[in-house]
Amino acid sequence: MSKVRVLVGTRKGAFILSADASRKKWTVEGPQFAGWEIYHLKGSPADPDRLYASQSSGWFGQVMQRSNDGGKTWETAGNQFAYEGEVGPHTWYDGSPHPYEFKRVWHLEPSLKDPDTVYAGVEDAAIFKSEDAGQTWAELPGLRTHETSASWAPGAGGLCLHTILIDPSKPDRMYGAISAAGVFRTDDGGKSWQPANRGLRSNTMPDQDAEVGHCVHRLAMHPSRPKTLFMQKHWDVMRTDDGGDSWREISGDLPTDFGFVIDVHANEPDTVYVVPITSDSLHYVPDGKLRVYRSKTGGNEWEALTNGLPQKDCYVNVLRDAMAVDALDPCGVYFGTSGGQVYASADAGDSWTSIVRDLPGVLSVEVQTLA
Repeated sequence: MSKVRVLVGTRKGAFILSADASRKKWTVEGPQFAGWEIYHLKGSPADPDRLYASQSSGWFGQVMQRSNDGGKTWETAGNQFAYEGEVGPHTWYDGSPHPYEFKRVWHLEPSLKDPDTVYAGVEDAAIFKSEDAGQTWAELPGLRTHETSASWAPGAGGLCLHTILIDPSKPDRMYGAISAAGVFRTDDGGKSWQPANRGLRSNTMPDQDAEVGHCVHRLAMHPSRPKTLFMQKHWDVMRTDDGGDSWREISGDLPTDFGFVIDVHANEPDTVYVVPITSDSLHYVPDGKLRVYRSKTGGNEWEALTNGLPQKDCYVNVLRDAMAVDALDPCGVYFGTSGGQVYASADAGDSWTSIVRDLPGVLSVEVQTLA
């Protein structure tokens, strides 16, 4: 029988939640790395026992961790992240130049085929690659040295590269999303990158249709249809069907189109999930009601999913890496909140249950479906 393993990174450690295919009874292991921020915890698609974790502290800096036994034990991996070559400035909030400074790893994306290959998206925005299970890291400098990079400015959370997607049909094609610069695509394994933001509009920018400068919060892709990407932007939910060459808005009848997270049903590539947040200044769910919204038509028409979720006096946020889906049928959907709850649905969102409560604030949620 299949099993599900939910990997949860929080502001004070990592937790691993496990259940069988019924997804009714859960065991909770942790905290691992107690007291440390775990920005992201993710397993390798090529080896279910290989996990990578980004461990961060304001006192001790960035530490990379690796497990070879599904999170039972951990070993420190390499922690040298050095920008390659000349490091020019990027634009600060007030338009002044600001030097690049490595601060933390926001996102880890293991290779689809090789458990020893993993990519890291970092702040200040750059992408690194390891081919020896995280022992050594080398920058793919073509992104950070892109001709537009001097104009990249940080979002409220920093100048972070927070999303990496690998095209399963073309492994040399990857997407990276930066807050606040936008989406970039490579077709040669990271040697060169091009902006993929046509159709995005941001009314806070002097040029609303600029090639770069858009605050993208999250991207999602279904592996069966890799040219179709879904985006939760600072404002607007967007879709592309041509690999980022053009985008169109699909916010439709959402109560607000501001949010951080977006994901796609494992078995239905036109079924999409978002969690609307009140606004960019009010980072909690509208009206004190925690609602996941689902579109079964790839956008525009959305339904509120509330069964089992608090509908009164709830003021949590759901961050950009804090939603994931499993590969079972029916599809399971999982998300974590700033209040420390992890919710799960074993029926594609029709009903929800809190599988653990009172954790530290959740930064990331990932799911492994195990044979």
